[in-house]
Amino acid sequence: MTRLAHDRYCDEIGRQVELLRTVVTSGADLAATVPTCPEWSLEYLVRHMGGALRWVEALVRTRAREDIPEERIPLVRGPEEQGDPAVLDAWLAESGRMVVDALREAGPEARVWSWAGEPDAGFWARRMTHEITVHRADATLAAGLPYEVAPEVAADALDEWLEIVEWVQRTKPDKDSEELRGPGRSIHLHAVDTDPGLNAEWIVELTEKGVAWRRGHEKATVALRGPLTSVLLAFYSRLPLDSAGLDVVGDRALLEFWLERATFG
Repeated sequence: MTRLAHDRYCDEIGRQVELLRTVVTSGADLAATVPTCPEWSLEYLVRHMGGALRWVEALVRTRAREDIPEERIPLVRGPEEQGDPAVLDAWLAESGRMVVDALREAGPEARVWSWAGEPDAGFWARRMTHEITVHRADATLAAGLPYEVAPEVAADALDEWLEIVEWVQRTKPDKDSEELRGPGRSIHLHAVDTDPGLNAEWIVELTEKGVAWRRGHEKATVALRGPLTSVLLAFYSRLPLDSAGLDVVGDRALLEFWLERATFG
């Protein structure tokens, strides 16, 4: 699939940081449990996200040829002050500026270590776009706030997730990913609220050789239908399958089987 332009990813990271900052400063309880990440508080989630941005900034800025341990990255775990929205917000804002500046300066083809077989800054621009897009959903759910994402970003996030699952199964097989093999099973994702030109439908096939996917409209063993944002969040296990606006048609057990086993590795 055609990816977004590098500058578009950089713009979106900056936009998502600003939107996450509005959650931090909304008056939400930073100690509240994040329903979709129940071992995390809202503050921990924000620190995790900001730390990831700072880690990627260090990788890209130094053109790292190997992973950089987090203990070598200043303020990777956030400010010393706990529970202070203003301090946390300032740290997050700085984290966002740092990584966007580094990615823009590097350009998409700069060689940089990554964990997924794409050793360039372009990988990290895309990865951080979707990392913060999904974690912002976690934050808004915890804070009880509305959530929206641009259709082209949501569609690319689904493409990337499927690419990662495919890559993990091919290069780092484990019990869960191996169980996704097998003939005659398929999943259809169908966004019902987008412009036809976006082609926001996906076919995921579970084959003997591994997971295969493509954009398109075809009959499948099970279909997940609904607004694109809801389909994205459900496929990332951020929304229950019985959420308002979502329909599961066909073998629901297969979709649940996939959601339990699809992984970053």
